[in-house]
This record gives sequence, structure tokens and C-alpha cells, in this order.
Amino acid sequence: MRKFIVSAISASLAMALSVSAFAADDYSPAMKMAIQRDLGLSGAQLAQYVKAERLAAHQQRTASRQLGRDFAGVWLERKADGSFGVVTASTSMGKAGTAAGVETRQARYSLASLNAVKDQLDAQLARSGAPRGVYSWAVDLPSNSVVVGIAPDAQDAAIDFIARSGLEADSVRFETIKDPPQRHATIQGGRGYRAGPYACTVGFAVTRGGTPGFATAGHCGNVGVVVYDEASGVRLGSFAGSAMPGPYQTGPDRAWVRVDAGHALSPSVYGYSNQDLPVHGSNEAAVGAMVCRSGRTTGGLHCGYIISKNITVSYTDPNTGTHDGTVTGLTRTSACSDRGDSGGPFMAAAGQAQGVLSGGSGTCQNGGNTSYFTPINSILSVYGLTLRTSP
Repeated sequence: MRKFIVSAISASLAMALSVSAFAADDYSPAMKMAIQRDLGLSGAQLAQYVKAERLAAHQQRTASRQLGRDFAGVWLERKADGSFGVVTASTSMGKAGTAAGVETRQARYSLASLNAVKDQLDAQLARSGAPRGVYSWAVDLPSNSVVVGIAPDAQDAAIDFIARSGLEADSVRFETIKDPPQRHATIQGGRGYRAGPYACTVGFAVTRGGTPGFATAGHCGNVGVVVYDEASGVRLGSFAGSAMPGPYQTGPDRAWVRVDAGHALSPSVYGYSNQDLPVHGSNEAAVGAMVCRSGRTTGGLHCGYIISKNITVSYTDPNTGTHDGTVTGLTRTSACSDRGDSGGPFMAAAGQAQGVLSGGSGTCQNGGNTSYFTPINSILSVYGLTLRTSP
């Protein structure tokens, strides 16, 4: 029988470095406050992180080009003293070279190889579906493996699922997830919008041609469903595009709502009792980068780190324990969220939109620090939308 390692993934974040000076306007005051609260950072640590984040963005572009098929990823890390740094992994140390402020590590598998492993699991899902208790799988850069998220009692089922895919054990690790991922839509009062029986959260303001709208989660409503402002009950518009796999199906979770004439949409994220966050673009943040989200149920800003990208998540119905749709192309974060926050925005530094909430494990009240978002750039591309930005 193949052996698998059962372990929890931590965003091991390490190594200090000095690059360019900290720009105070990279984060709004509200976002700084939320980051320092949720991630336990001092002002100096946040400033040092911003330097590392800039270096990671540059390193991602250059290392993938220079290393070619030996490239095994770039990520941000933090160590016990609270400092941040950038790591580049390569399967050939001879080709890796050295860059100021960047740690280079030997990797067994290239990023392309790990993506191929993840693709094999997606193919096995298409053939037979995922067994009960197998929740997700994604490439994890720091561990140089594909991590499969499973229920505490699902290891045997997961081993069988992996074995049937034909994968070798060395490239796969298991992560035990206590609370099953669930879609975050609910019937509750509060800020947000209503679509049929559901209450969700507005993501980002967009346009298609001259038509205004907003990006949100696909499971919040089907095409044609009318959307109402939750606070006032005023009609806002209707779903113009929507995708969400049904039970035992696979696909993306994304949508956009076409807004009726007469409404004004602000290119910003509501901060509740804090300052609103202006949206300036949608540059994709690196693995290990900080992100903050806003939602109608949890209110305010809740922050975490990007853990992995292009993750496949099999949601579970909390009442029956059965599959509630398997969503592909998600990004996993350590920010908390709750039902009704679905569709809400994730933001990174300098006002960069990252995505809209799809679901998560647990809640902000019970310590459930796992949320998944659909990248905003994929939504813009599929529906031909343009992100509305602040000057």
C-alpha cells in the first residue's frame, strides 16, 4: 500500500530582507488595522513585509522565465522572529543563480510536474467523482507537493482515490480539515444583496461595454434571477452570467450582475465601521501574500495569507454530508468567513482586487480560518468585463 503523510499545512513564512522603502499608501488605514489585528503584525513588520511582497512579484516574473522547466515556484515566507522573505525553488540548483534578498531552495518536483499531478486528480474526479470526505487538492509550493484536504475519518477513502488516479505517493500529502467546506450563502439580515431566497455580498464593480454591474459568486443566483439591495429592498438588477456546479458536478463558481439604470456603483470596498478601500487594479498577489476580505455577515475586514492557487474544492452539504458541487480554479486563504459573505471581495496591497468569496471551512466565530475565492481576473476574462477602479 502506498504511504501518505498526514499533516496540517502552515504557511511557513521566513527570512528577512531589505529592498525599497515602505510606501504608506500601499494599504489604507483600515486595511493596515485589520492586517495587524488578524495576523499579529507590528507596524515595522508590516512595512518589512511590503518590501518582500514587491520582491516576490518581481522574482515570480524573472525566475519562471530564467529557470524554464526547472522552475518550482516563488513564495513569501515568515519565520519565528516575524520577518518576511522570498523563496525561489528549482529542481536544478546549478541554474537557479542568486538574487539579492532571495533564498533559493532545491525542489524534487517542478511546478509543471506538480500541476500535472493536480490535473490527474481533476481527471480522476471527472471519471468517478471524489469520495465522501475528500474535500480539495492543490499544489502547495513550500512543501513541493500536491496537498489533498480530507475529513478526519477519510484517509482510507482518500488513499483509494489517489491510487485509482495512478499517482505516485511521494508527490502527494494529506491535510486533515476539521470543518467541511461549505458554500457561503444564507437567509439572514444585514448588509449585502438578496437573490431569491439567498443573501450574499457584492464583490467588485465592473462594466461590460457601457453597462454597469458587479462580480460575485455563481452559487448566489442563476442567470435571470433578480437582485435586491438587502438594506432598502430596492431592485438593483439581475444575474447576467452565472456558473456553479450542482451536486456531484464540477466547474467554476463565478457570476456577474447587470445593474439597472439609475444606480451608481462605487469602485471601492465597503469597510463597515472602518474606512472604505479604493480599488486600483487587479494585479495577482503571490502565494504567501496578505489579503483582506469584506462581507455582509462578518462585517468589517478579515485578513489572512494566500496559501495555494488553482485549488479544486468539493463542497459538502452540512445537513446530509453529501457532495454539494466541486469547484475548480479557486485560491485558498487563511482569512475567515461565514455564510452570507459569499461573493464578497478579497483585496491585496495597493488596492489590488484579488477575487470573490466562494466558500470556506468553519466560521470567524469558531476559528475556521480557511476561505476560498474565485480569482477576479478569471471572472473579468470569461464575461468580457472591465474592473472599475478609483483614480
